[in-house]
Amino acid sequence: MASANRGQWSGKTAFILAAAGSAIGLGNIWRFPYTAGENGGGAFVLLYLGFVLLVGIPVILAELAIGRKTEKNPVGAFKALVPDSLWPYLGGLGVATGFGILAFYAVLAGWTLSYLYGAVTGIYGGVMTAAESQALFEHLIGDPTLTIILTGAFILLTILVVRKGVSGGIELTTKILMPVLLVILLILAVRSVTLPGGMDGLVYLFKPDFSKINGVVIMSALGQALFSLSLGMGAMITYGSYFPKTENIFQAGIAVALFDTLIAVLAGIIIFPALFSVGVAPDSGPGLVFVVLPSIFGSLPAGQLFAIAFYALLSIAALTSTISLLEVVVAYFVDEKGWTRNKASWLLGSLCFVLAVPSALSSGGAAMFTDFLGTGMDFLSINNIIWGNYSLSIGAIMLCVFVGWKWGIPAALESLESSGHKLPSSKGLGILIKYVCPVAVGIVLVYIVVTQQYF
Repeated sequence: MASANRGQWSGKTAFILAAAGSAIGLGNIWRFPYTAGENGGGAFVLLYLGFVLLVGIPVILAELAIGRKTEKNPVGAFKALVPDSLWPYLGGLGVATGFGILAFYAVLAGWTLSYLYGAVTGIYGGVMTAAESQALFEHLIGDPTLTIILTGAFILLTILVVRKGVSGGIELTTKILMPVLLVILLILAVRSVTLPGGMDGLVYLFKPDFSKINGVVIMSALGQALFSLSLGMGAMITYGSYFPKTENIFQAGIAVALFDTLIAVLAGIIIFPALFSVGVAPDSGPGLVFVVLPSIFGSLPAGQLFAIAFYALLSIAALTSTISLLEVVVAYFVDEKGWTRNKASWLLGSLCFVLAVPSALSSGGAAMFTDFLGTGMDFLSINNIIWGNYSLSIGAIMLCVFVGWKWGIPAALESLESSGHKLPSSKGLGILIKYVCPVAVGIVLVYIVVTQQYF
């Protein structure tokens, strides 16, 4: 049994909000819209939804089954299930992955704070050209002092939540932030679709043009489904370990995946009608949120309010993700090393800040990190490739192999059904975890290696 002082969610709703907050982040609100835009809109969205059902949900449930059974962090979980084996190293990979992602994700999260401040002060609510917006963005990411301060501020916010524990910190925070996030999303979505020409954006987003589907679109949809849910790093093992034994964890796991998907689609409903309203191309790429949107807010009715709400939304989504990234690492040191939560949160958060500094300086703040070791790539991008692509993919594949072939589907199903709630299609879930999911993630990994197209 887990230590009594580890903490526990107060119920299923608390878990869903916290776990959905873990999954919902910049991948949903920043990456999903521009990836959908680059890959033809409706056809991409349809594929994405299919992959969430066939790959995303089974992997989430596999992680939750391990967490619920062991009530431990990723390393401790594998130690409990298969002692005296190499499998705990898979848990260690998950812990390292969470820490590695946090050390560059916090930099991007810090940018959202700058944009929120700019929206509040009117910088991004007025009329500006795309060139002026680009210049503001380049000034931000190229200012070494500002980017370090913003990164530190976001990590500090994350530490202050995680140090307060599962119920008093993470649950309390997500119970406030997630409803606020959803309300902002709904308000912005309604406002966006009522803009002149906004319905054209909805048509682009939801009307599939199957002629657009090719190998690149399929891989982009599969990659988005996998990486937006943050699978393969043990976050759901950790969050599942705090799940009350009497609650329906199968139902909760599906709710998390659907909530995450809903947020991504709502982000598309906000962004595409706004783009079409002012005649901006939907395939604007990664600069969509930080370069394109600021240049169109001034052209929208009540543009400053739109900007404030949007960047508040982005900051909240980023914070609920950084909380889970730090929690994975903190849980390991609390469970396995006997550290107090307060000590683990402050020490690990501070170490993460130190490791994040090179990424904060890698967009022009320091030449050695902007072109790291003569690779032609910046330090932040290299870390995203290592931790956010390769490590997550390997972790997800091995997790499926473990649950499907080592621990066994019957044991996983027993864990998921331990509250007395039966799964509607246990055989189908077993087939997906054993065969479909590892093959699908393996294809993504091979695609990344061969094409060097990263997510």
